[in-house]
Amino acid sequence: MARYLPHTEEEVKEMLEAIGVKNVEELYRDIPEELRSEGLNLPDGLDEISLKRHFNDLSRRNRTLKEYMVFRGAGVYYHHVPEVVKHLAMRSEFLTAYTPYQAEVSQGTLQVMFEFQTMICELTGMDVANSSMYDGASATAEAILMASRLTDRFRALVASNVHPEYLQVSRTYAEGAGIKIEMVKYDEDTGRVDLDDLKKMLTSNEKPSCFVTGYPNFFGVIEDLRLIREALPDDVMMIVVVNPLTLALLEPPGSFGADIVVGDGQPLGIPPRLGGPSFGIFATKEKHVRQMPGRIVGMTEDREGRTGFVMVLQTREQHIRRHRATSNICSNHAHGALLATIYLSYMGKHGLQEVAKQCYSKAHYLADKLSKVEGIRLRFSGPFFNEFVASVDVDPFKLNEYLKSQRILGPLPLKRFYSELHNEVLFCATEMNTAEEITFLAGRLEAMKNADI
Repeated sequence: MARYLPHTEEEVKEMLEAIGVKNVEELYRDIPEELRSEGLNLPDGLDEISLKRHFNDLSRRNRTLKEYMVFRGAGVYYHHVPEVVKHLAMRSEFLTAYTPYQAEVSQGTLQVMFEFQTMICELTGMDVANSSMYDGASATAEAILMASRLTDRFRALVASNVHPEYLQVSRTYAEGAGIKIEMVKYDEDTGRVDLDDLKKMLTSNEKPSCFVTGYPNFFGVIEDLRLIREALPDDVMMIVVVNPLTLALLEPPGSFGADIVVGDGQPLGIPPRLGGPSFGIFATKEKHVRQMPGRIVGMTEDREGRTGFVMVLQTREQHIRRHRATSNICSNHAHGALLATIYLSYMGKHGLQEVAKQCYSKAHYLADKLSKVEGIRLRFSGPFFNEFVASVDVDPFKLNEYLKSQRILGPLPLKRFYSELHNEVLFCATEMNTAEEITFLAGRLEAMKNADI
């Protein structure tokens, strides 16, 4: 067992001299003064009984989604997770190390990964998929890096209606790789990508490696991937960020010539606990497989003709020479992929389609109800799946405080991410919303005119 050996003052001094700083405090000089703390103001310790009583008291202040009517999505969605998913995922066969280094003792985990990859390929219409990533944001960032490696270009175009947090993570990754990210405007009428602005950006002397678009985008609007692909030169890669649940109804991105498809798998059997945990989806064309990050599990036979599963491609820097690795990610969210595999297997094609149909229908019913409320207008005319943007005549944050008092988790205020969308909010509906809840929400918004907010 390894022991913890603290450094002596002399060792610390030598290390600081080696990196050219005077003291440990200098290591934190990039942190603004107002964000620094002089120390932790911790209370005195408690005995075990008192501590458990204290935490029980704190837990009673929590609120769960079951206590609210939820009309918010924006990347994390409230869906029903069948009990069988949780039950099977807790079986001891899956309590193995996250990386199945020894195939002979990890067949269960490896088979799950193989089935997961197969299902993701079926959903996205792509040739190959890896056995998951961290989340949708890191998958998007890794796709931009992969496009740069394949094209040897260091300029990437990203639609401004892609999830803003995905963009933030992508900028961080791109900075280290020397990739310049430029934004393509969205059409203020439809909420879709502004194709004229995209074509204008493509005429630059420096050709981009890729264009990243949502499907649906962050506004919930369904992009026309056929028109986007036609606008892009053949050697500019199209990266599509998906909500995988929508692909039970929408034509898969692979049908439109997508080069890489990424997304967040949270809608596939994972509850929205504080925004996670989740896992990322990553699929591409077979010819690009050796530049895909992560790992791939394959099916084979042993010398006696028995089916077996093995990791056939591992492009992580832990497994191959660092200069040849496509990514330095240390892990993926294999447990999230396990939950999704069980969920997809249990729901099947028709079950998944039914969930998607309910999401679509209830969102459109909600939009119709809200459009009849004075002071609320639909912002974009583009087709949407289960989310849409509405303009409201009150401050969005005060609106949500009011709705919270009515036990409603309201829409996301978009001015947090888009300065031009001052009074716009993003509504969402899933199969978990009932017609009665939607009617109640519309009624509360109608009554809001007489409320002091």
